Order: sequence, then structure tokens, then C-alpha cells
Amino acid sequence: MHDQGDHRCIICGQHKHEGIFIVSEFICDTCEAEMVHTDATDAKYHFFIDQLKQIWVQKNA
Repeated sequence: MHDQGDHRCIICGQHKHEGIFIVSEFICDTCEAEMVHTDATDAKYHFFIDQLKQIWVQKNA
């Protein structure tokens, strides 16, 4: 967990205080929990995948 100030979540775009960092990008606790419980057949699953791709695109830019 990272808890120093507010950070913008790459999934929902909101500024939140608690969450995780993957590489250098922040994912809030709410989005993390929703991603973990989303079934791969759910339409929102693909949204999460597209948002997470930002991590790799920014890292390799």
C-alpha cells in the first residue's frame, strides 16, 4: 500500500488516497477490488484490460 497523498487512479481517473502502484501507475482500492471480482466474460473486464495497457505503453514510450 502507498498512502502518501492523493493519486489519480488509471482506471477510474479519480484522486484517491489508498491503493496500489503497478510499475509507476496508481490503482485505487475500489478499482482493484472490482477488477479482482470481475469475471472474464463480463463486458467491464475488457475495459479494465484496456486501462491496464496504459501501464505498459507509458513504460515503453
